[in-house]
Amino acid sequence: MRAIFIVVMLSVSCLLLTGLIRPAPDPAISHSRESNAGKVNSVTTNPKGVDSGMAYFRKEAPQFAASCRILRSALQSINPASPHSIADARQKLKICRLHYKRIESFLEYFFPGPARIYNAPPKYEPEEPDMEYQSPAGLQVIESLLYDNGPLPKKELLQQADAVTSSAADLLSLLYDFQVTDQQLLESLRVELIRIMSLEITGYDAPSLKSGLAESREALQSMSAQLQPYLIPRESRSDSLLSFLDKAIAQLRNDPGFDAFDRLAFLTGSALPLQHQLSALIRERQLELNTNGVLNYEADNLFSPNALLPNNFPRGDTARGSAAAGRILFSDKTLSGNGQRSCATCHSPERAFTDQLPANKTFDGHGLLKRNTPTLLYSGFQYRQFWDGRVNTLEEQVRAVLHDSLEMNGNPSLRLRSLNSDSSEQEIRRIAAALAAYVRSLHPMNSPFDHYMQGDTHALNAREINGANLFMGKAQCATCHFIPLFNGLIPPNYKLTEFEILGTTCTDQFDRPRLSTDQGRYALFPFDFFKGAFKTPTVRNVANTYPYMHNGAFRSLEKVLEFYNKGGGAGLGLKVPEQTLPSTPLHLTNQEMQDIILFLHALTDSTDHKS
Repeated sequence: MRAIFIVVMLSVSCLLLTGLIRPAPDPAISHSRESNAGKVNSVTTNPKGVDSGMAYFRKEAPQFAASCRILRSALQSINPASPHSIADARQKLKICRLHYKRIESFLEYFFPGPARIYNAPPKYEPEEPDMEYQSPAGLQVIESLLYDNGPLPKKELLQQADAVTSSAADLLSLLYDFQVTDQQLLESLRVELIRIMSLEITGYDAPSLKSGLAESREALQSMSAQLQPYLIPRESRSDSLLSFLDKAIAQLRNDPGFDAFDRLAFLTGSALPLQHQLSALIRERQLELNTNGVLNYEADNLFSPNALLPNNFPRGDTARGSAAAGRILFSDKTLSGNGQRSCATCHSPERAFTDQLPANKTFDGHGLLKRNTPTLLYSGFQYRQFWDGRVNTLEEQVRAVLHDSLEMNGNPSLRLRSLNSDSSEQEIRRIAAALAAYVRSLHPMNSPFDHYMQGDTHALNAREINGANLFMGKAQCATCHFIPLFNGLIPPNYKLTEFEILGTTCTDQFDRPRLSTDQGRYALFPFDFFKGAFKTPTVRNVANTYPYMHNGAFRSLEKVLEFYNKGGGAGLGLKVPEQTLPSTPLHLTNQEMQDIILFLHALTDSTDHKS
């Protein structure tokens, strides 16, 4: 679910040179990867493999640059009164995007800053902690402008095209004094495969153009070309990898249309086995490298319970706490100021760690808390905590709640006085560390859907499978609730938690909508693009975490689906200028919405979480 912004821009290339726009740093990518990739030397490199990858980029980069020039010409020729000229520009954009996908793995991995010029999301993404941000730019912005319902902004389109075209013309200059190893090249491909599975087949990059399947095919064909030097004829591993790679490409080539594509069949039948085979090949060739830290390359595939490493997400500055101790403390009412409330009061394990209330009572019992109680399940897989993301770590969140006069109003130092700690603050930190460790352990990934993804073909029925495919396709749910966690943790590097502006209403009576007055993240950082922005929660276990939204205003999943199907607050006719959810209706039928709801029920974990 993407933002639609009309952004007046100067040449991005010029702004980058003058420092007015800084390429957003990717925490998963060290500076040395751009400046001196050859520093990784734990294994002797294979010049043939590296040379082949570099040659492929040198061949494809000029073709992408040429497609940018053709796109620019098509945009210049647009006559707003001529639907044919607009259709032609959209087709040229699609071709340009296909060329980009051929060099995407190389460019996104080794040169993430320049890559943002071409394919960054069409919305503001501030980089914390300094809150530096860059204006939306590139092919995704061009798409949003070409499909905008208002007057065609030709001037803005040409400014975007000029920036992309001028930068693409200099792509090969990035290779000046550039070195790369086999380990890095292969890691770029395994990350690209995750990008294909989690973003491209869902339409994340081009939701209106709906070219994600063709783009995925181009990316896989690029992967095939770059993998050739690492394959051995008549070797079982090489043959297995090629078999699944060819099958994946064939499934995408037989595209029945974006909305009708069977994504679960693609994932389980070819993409996930391909991921397994690629990891095994890299391991057997002794060319492993992990510059990410969050992705676990030892996992079988992206849907394995250990695919992401919870202990590598942000944590406090204390020693690691004990999850067992945290489990006990979670139900300990002596942590509260009146001895009547524990963490489990609002985050009941029997209710999927929620309270199933629109908002819980304040500490004194005379009022209501400002926001709905979110589930704690999978909350360790985030970079920001609370609905507005006001703290970085679970430890900070625990301390904030313990001290909050409206929530726990506690004095935790009394609880552990027997430990003879040096200070009250140290005791509080120990408690927070233990509770945070317990919360980090709450990621069972044991739902019927998970069983299905791991090979149990009987775990889902036909309607649940259809709901999953709708969720990842036509309904565009997976463009905000990213796999495998179905929250706002953005693939493929999983290094950023996303916030969205939905135009959430005060109630679920959509025939007379009123916009929620809660400003969300804007109260912390007063940028217009944060007005009404809230963290994207997981929809795992969502059948048991009602009512929904930050204000608990939507009483059922049916109402949630109706809201999205109508285009959010803006689609309901409310004024939400910064809404990141497209305001155009999804045109889901009642049957399709019911199938999506059945799929969401299939995301309910069966593991006992009782504390």
